[in-house]
Amino acid sequence: MTRIAADTVIDGRYQVIEHIGTGGMAEVYCAYDIQLERKVALKLLHDRFARDEEFVERFRREASSAAGLQHQQVVSVYDRGESDGAPYIAMEYVDGRTLKQLVRDLGPLDPALAIDLTVQILRAARFAHRRGVIHRDFKPQNVIVDAEGRAKVTDFGIARAGASDMTQTGSIMGTAQYLSPEQAQGHAVNARSDLYSIGVILYELLTGTVPFDAESAVTVALKQVSETPVPPRERNPAVPPELEAIVLHALEKDPADRFADADEFIAALQAAASRIPSEAAIAAAEAAAASLPPVVMRPIPPPRAADTGVLLPVEPYQREPTTVAPLAPPPRRPAKRWPWVLLAALAGIVLIIVIVKAVVPSRASVPNVVGSSISVATQRLRSDGFDVSIVRDNSDKPRNTVVGQNPVGGSSVDEGSTVTLNVSDGPRITEVPNVVGLGRRAARRTLTDAGFEVKERRVASDTVKADRVLAQTPSGNSQAAQGQTVTLDVSSGPAQGIVPGVVGKTEAEARTALEAAGFRVTVVEKEDPKATPGTVLAQNPADGATAARGGIVTITVAVEPTEVDVPNVVGATQNKATETLSGAGLKVVVEETQVDSPDTDGVVQAQTPGEGTTVDRGSTVTITVGVFDPDLNPDPTTTTPPTTTATTPVVP
Repeated sequence: MTRIAADTVIDGRYQVIEHIGTGGMAEVYCAYDIQLERKVALKLLHDRFARDEEFVERFRREASSAAGLQHQQVVSVYDRGESDGAPYIAMEYVDGRTLKQLVRDLGPLDPALAIDLTVQILRAARFAHRRGVIHRDFKPQNVIVDAEGRAKVTDFGIARAGASDMTQTGSIMGTAQYLSPEQAQGHAVNARSDLYSIGVILYELLTGTVPFDAESAVTVALKQVSETPVPPRERNPAVPPELEAIVLHALEKDPADRFADADEFIAALQAAASRIPSEAAIAAAEAAAASLPPVVMRPIPPPRAADTGVLLPVEPYQREPTTVAPLAPPPRRPAKRWPWVLLAALAGIVLIIVIVKAVVPSRASVPNVVGSSISVATQRLRSDGFDVSIVRDNSDKPRNTVVGQNPVGGSSVDEGSTVTLNVSDGPRITEVPNVVGLGRRAARRTLTDAGFEVKERRVASDTVKADRVLAQTPSGNSQAAQGQTVTLDVSSGPAQGIVPGVVGKTEAEARTALEAAGFRVTVVEKEDPKATPGTVLAQNPADGATAARGGIVTITVAVEPTEVDVPNVVGATQNKATETLSGAGLKVVVEETQVDSPDTDGVVQAQTPGEGTTVDRGSTVTITVGVFDPDLNPDPTTTTPPTTTATTPVVP
């Protein structure tokens, strides 16, 4: 696609300011919305994709998916349209850098900052997952961070509730470095696939690099499936052990071994963050150290033995200068005292070991109890020597189910440490919004924003417009648990029926058949000289079509033409001419004229009006018929002038 020049107006509304990026499917521009007077990010599909119906549908699905996700951590979609055959989407403009740019500029981030940004991403994922939308392409390039540290997720372009989405060539959508193992294999994906990708993002924020990389996307995908990632602490020793355990837990190959959902991931990160010293605490400690009086360190020369001149070992620095007297050579100790010295040394070592064990507690591995009931989790932790602290909160998980723990399962901690369990108190009970009478999209948005799942049933209605809500269960203004499914009865319009075929029937027969099937009838007349008047020539909808009962079926009925062309009957017998003219809807008047040959006796000699003349139906045509009388012409050599006789009208 040729870059669009600045100041170009797209679709009569969006004035291009500058080009700001290129994606896999589209070019992105910063533009000015002339109508609403604000900046927007305008994404236009590449030319090579705009001609592909599948890609155009994928692009449209981006708008549909993202438009329903109104959240502070999600880039809003404002509008969609088409410009010169290229579909576009107008989105919220976020002035900032992508996470990818942030890591390239700063390198590995401080663990506390990495946790904060990841938690913001997880909140966006949680919001989408609760609405049945899987992002499928989480990566640092799709996260924008503004100047105040707020992260927003964009590009829900291949998000779709459902199974794995493959291109026609079989290549997997998404960036290989951030694909989950199941997505790399083309298997079905779910919310835990997104959590894996977010785990890769956290790994990169902490280490400055991705877990797996190679020259080709296929090689990277194979590594995602089969290789174990290098622990983050080996690449950045500043990563706390507890945070490393969280990252590796998110990067488990089997989705069942990862965090159960975004809530559990968030709880683990927040617990780890609470044990990372803040920048303020570090600054306070440095300030306190700076306020202590300085220690004067003065070097002194090491003393010499008076008799040998050998330098004796002493501390190289002392707080105050001291005078060192010459040392006499040490007296010789009796050899018989060495066993006691050895025994005392051994006793000292034993004492040190006892003191260390008394002061330094043993380490133990924390069992993973997420998903267990509170009673089972508490019993297991206490049997392993841990204390247990319970924190309750509402969750879509069953009541008394452990949804998170701190420290996370597999962490190495001091024996006897306290493990905090986040326990579900069940979904929050709230009022169900009343959406009867709303359009189906507005109703769905209202319910999902209130925390409910939505299911639709199509119900025929003769009184309520299609796509309007007829009823809901549970009813509006009742109390229900958040996360519960609200079933909407949505009007599909009048009931459908099969249109019977009536072509060839009389108008009366057609009307009877259609009305019996539940349809109304409208008649259109058409002149057709070849059809029997009153016969149905055509119908709309056609025979066998499905249409709303109560709808109109139009039938076309043949009628006689009001004008006819006079046929040529000269040379025909009187009877044949009369038949032809009468069949055309004309009246016939016969006049006779004498002829001199028996061959022309009874044959039409002339007609008025003549052939091809257009006249009103029922008009009169006069034909002149020859009459041969041999008695009036005894001498065949003598020609007798023709004599016209009286006219005789013929009634058709």
